[in-house]
Amino acid sequence: MLQKPKSVKLRALRSPRKFGVAGRSCQEVLRKGCLRFQVPAGLGGDCRPGSSLSAAPGCACTRMARSSPKTTSPAFPTTPSWCCSPRARPGRAVSGKDLGDVSDIGRFLSAFHEPHAGLVQAAQQLLCDEQAPQRQRLLADLLHNVSQNIAAETRAEDPPWFEGLESRFQNKSGYLRYSCESRIRSYLREVSSYPSLVGAEAQEEFLRVLGSMCQKLRSVQYNGSYFDRGAKGGGRLCTPEGWFSCQGPFDMDSCLSRHSINPYSNRESRILFSTWNLDHIIEKKRTIIPTLVEAIKEQDGREVDWEYFYGLLFTSENLKLVHIVCHKKTIHKLNCDPNRIYKPQPRLKRKRPVRKR
Repeated sequence: MLQKPKSVKLRALRSPRKFGVAGRSCQEVLRKGCLRFQVPAGLGGDCRPGSSLSAAPGCACTRMARSSPKTTSPAFPTTPSWCCSPRARPGRAVSGKDLGDVSDIGRFLSAFHEPHAGLVQAAQQLLCDEQAPQRQRLLADLLHNVSQNIAAETRAEDPPWFEGLESRFQNKSGYLRYSCESRIRSYLREVSSYPSLVGAEAQEEFLRVLGSMCQKLRSVQYNGSYFDRGAKGGGRLCTPEGWFSCQGPFDMDSCLSRHSINPYSNRESRILFSTWNLDHIIEKKRTIIPTLVEAIKEQDGREVDWEYFYGLLFTSENLKLVHIVCHKKTIHKLNCDPNRIYKPQPRLKRKRPVRKR
């Protein structure tokens, strides 16, 4: 005799939307669930408590909970099942042990993302008694991450974040904006120290170029928006939550180590973020400023394109935000574009000869 179908609610991990599925066995429910979430079935089909199901990469997990707590049929477990997504290496089948390992890692990451008070207390106790450096580091990292208060913005909402800062800073975005402005201002001071190197005849032109750069920087508030999570999307280097990702060394398209940080989260992250660099792809001291000085000295009636140099010195056109590990101190061996040093000269229109009638 066929077992009567039972109703089950399925939902994706951390998704509020639920979908109803009916089946006579757990395998049937999982098969229908995989069809609903468009993931392949095939592993962990016994659906016993604690078993796993292979889902497509990127699907994360699917949680299944029975709609009726009164069901006691052995075909349906009395506890929720978790369906995880392992990645198999080419030519190697995914084993049950791999599924269990992935499930363990998933639970560990969930503990970091949504910590409970009991977990924090247990980690603090373990850290007090732990002597092994490696385990101390793991526990310290866990406690560091669970102490994040990312959503808080003001000094009143997160006093520990502002420890050591002047009282004039009352919100996180304001301080980080100031931090970015300070870096850009330091680049401007370096350029300002060069007028004496161009000679008396070219000093006036150098000061004119410098004045134009200063005026533009003031109009954009020294590009402080790069570190401000409240700024518009195109004007910041972080997510709306304040997460920054390393853009990789100057000679690479991305960061292979996937460095990331949120200086808005806690005081330690704020301090660590100060070690990240705004690295000039075309080097400031070795290339950009000397090229600008030489262009002014040799302009010979041409007009220096100061906006081109402005972009190289002060904007993300030539700046990469990098973790200190990705900040290479070697010579970059990159030059300014010779076609953009001077503004294009307007072509003189030739007068057509007047035709005699």
